[in-house]
Amino acid sequence: MAFDAEWLARAQFAFTVSFHIVFPAFTIGLASFLAVLEAAWLVTRRAVFLQLYRYWLTIFAVAFAMGVVSGLVMSYQFGTNWGPFAEATGPILGPLLAYEVLTAFFLEAGFLGVMLFGLERVGPRLHFAATMMVAIGTLISAFWILSANSWMQTPAAYALVDGRFEPLSWPGVIFNPSFPYRFAHMVLAAYLTTACVVGAVGAWHLLREPANHAARIMFAMAVLMTAVVAPLQLVVGDLHGLNTQRHQPAKIAAMEGHFETRSGAPLYLFGWPDMDAARTRAAIAVPKLGSLILKHDVDATVTGLDAFPRDEWPNVPLLFWAFRVMVGLGLLMIAYGLTGALWAGRKRLFTTRWLHRWALAMGPAGFAALLAGWFVTEAGRQPYVVYGLMRTSEAASPIGAPGVAGSLTAFVVVYCFVFGAGVFYLFRLFARPPGAPAVSPTSAGPLRSAAGRELMVRGSEHDHA
Repeated sequence: MAFDAEWLARAQFAFTVSFHIVFPAFTIGLASFLAVLEAAWLVTRRAVFLQLYRYWLTIFAVAFAMGVVSGLVMSYQFGTNWGPFAEATGPILGPLLAYEVLTAFFLEAGFLGVMLFGLERVGPRLHFAATMMVAIGTLISAFWILSANSWMQTPAAYALVDGRFEPLSWPGVIFNPSFPYRFAHMVLAAYLTTACVVGAVGAWHLLREPANHAARIMFAMAVLMTAVVAPLQLVVGDLHGLNTQRHQPAKIAAMEGHFETRSGAPLYLFGWPDMDAARTRAAIAVPKLGSLILKHDVDATVTGLDAFPRDEWPNVPLLFWAFRVMVGLGLLMIAYGLTGALWAGRKRLFTTRWLHRWALAMGPAGFAALLAGWFVTEAGRQPYVVYGLMRTSEAASPIGAPGVAGSLTAFVVVYCFVFGAGVFYLFRLFARPPGAPAVSPTSAGPLRSAAGRELMVRGSEHDHA
């Protein structure tokens, strides 16, 4: 493998986007969780929901800030490392990203201050409206970003004019063939990621203090959310896979380790794809199950990599194993959620310590599955940056490898220091018991107003009734 300027530019973008994607995904799910908590408080007037809202609001503020900072540098890389790509796709991707800023980022930024500091200034109902606007803004942001990324995967409604992609129909561009599946898959992944973190934090505090009422509430909400969303994600993932089979068959072939086009294709559970020999070595396979999953017919013909030129093959081992990491973690989430729901039905959700330890171990599972899925998505379209139309080698700027290597090194050092400190601070916040005084100026501590103190007292009486 040659570590030339193109490879280094790809590595730099992969490094920065991997750092970036985990924070917006977490805040998408956490913003909706905060909206649910505040709605529950407004309806029930139980102080525990307000305590949990304040607890997670501080964490949301830190994660949101880290997501904004980590996302800023990526836009500059389009101009420095990927100039020909930016020039060719600018007429399509430029407006899509501008719409994201105008409709989502401005909405989030406009109401974020009210959400963080305004509970005792604007009143509960207006504050809830601000929380809802922030939550909706995160979903709108995901809408535009996924639309832009999906167009690069399944380009549609365009014309090539003097080497530039010109839009023919904006609805066709926005709602390109893979967008609905990618958007649903990503939003559910964000909710699962947040549910795993919330469940792990609740389990941690239950292991330390089994009678902690706030920890019980957050753990129960997270487990039940996982029990609902994880099986749904399996269904959406299957639909997404069928869509990818239609539009990016080479990616599916690499994910499944299928080098040969054949009917009644097996499902390779494990093995090592050997690109030089064009075969999957040491394979553990289930006969005909691959055709059943991919075509819903045990005798259907599945396209293998032999149907494509060698120079259009993606990195097969990377896709093969990243896909199995994602699916394996998804199945673990389903088992964890359904087990938790079963134990909740038996009234043993808060007393089963092995389940709490399992939940604690599942804390990072959402992030790991998210990154594995993202690697499959992005590496799977190689060697194209706009699938089937523009190769990655054509998209890279004509700059020297030493310059890209220097900036990559700087990114690694700065990111590890800055975001390492940020993640360490998040863990400090996680370790703080729910209901304890906050450690940031986001009004996350006890209510100061007389009305707020009265509500806390009345809510506590309700909780203990």
